[in-house]
Amino acid sequence: MSTFWSAPVLIAGPCVLDRLDVNLRIAEGLVKLGERLDLRVVFKGSFDKANRSRRDAPRGPGLEEGLAALEAVRRASGLPVLTDVHEVWQVGPAAEAVDALQIPAFLCRQTDLLVAAGRSGRPVNVKKGQWVAPQEMAGAVEKIRSDGSHSVAVTERGTFFGYGDLVVDMRSFLRLRRVCGTPVLFDATHAVQRPGLGERGSTAGAREHVPALACAAAAAGADGWFIETHLDPAASLSDAESIWPLAELDGLLERTVAVWHASREPGVPAWSIR
Repeated sequence: MSTFWSAPVLIAGPCVLDRLDVNLRIAEGLVKLGERLDLRVVFKGSFDKANRSRRDAPRGPGLEEGLAALEAVRRASGLPVLTDVHEVWQVGPAAEAVDALQIPAFLCRQTDLLVAAGRSGRPVNVKKGQWVAPQEMAGAVEKIRSDGSHSVAVTERGTFFGYGDLVVDMRSFLRLRRVCGTPVLFDATHAVQRPGLGERGSTAGAREHVPALACAAAAAGADGWFIETHLDPAASLSDAESIWPLAELDGLLERTVAVWHASREPGVPAWSIR
């Protein structure tokens, strides 16, 4: 497994990159959290959210300004930084500025994008689509590995059930690891989204379920977590109802990391890990 994705790993940050002072305060909090819990932390922020529910929804600062903001976070905090890419032309500039690339769930079958991300040589986190079975993700990983990066992680976020609800099958972590041969992370905040059920068709969420799901994933064998966080979730430019408050992230992860370590102690049934 890639050392970049050494477990336990946390990908965290604002959904959409915010003002520089906000980004830096979030990164500062993540540094302290990582040091206290002995947790590898990767700062995540999107320069563009291309899959918003409404055309007038905030999308972010754009490529040039966003990549500069991520470089500023890295310089100030020392954290590695990660961002989404949505189109092939974004991969080159992003790979020059960040430490890792991420493929959004809705784009996990886009062959040209996956190949370009792998060819960049950067570690890649590919998020499992909400309609995709675990075994189908082997193809996405193969595309990334086919012409470049072997440092790949897969992130589970759940599967759509009916209208507007995601359900997380805790068996997916073992299944994904077996078929993909990669570290498998859990997206705890997107798993509680309720797309299209918010005001004017925006994405709603059920943030109260994040702690239970994060701990369950830790016990089920996840190698880490993806948790979007903000100083003030209500002021977040995206996912205000599911993003986790930074002030409460330490407590959430203290419990979750304890479960993660307990599930890997001698005598714990092998099915819970591998």
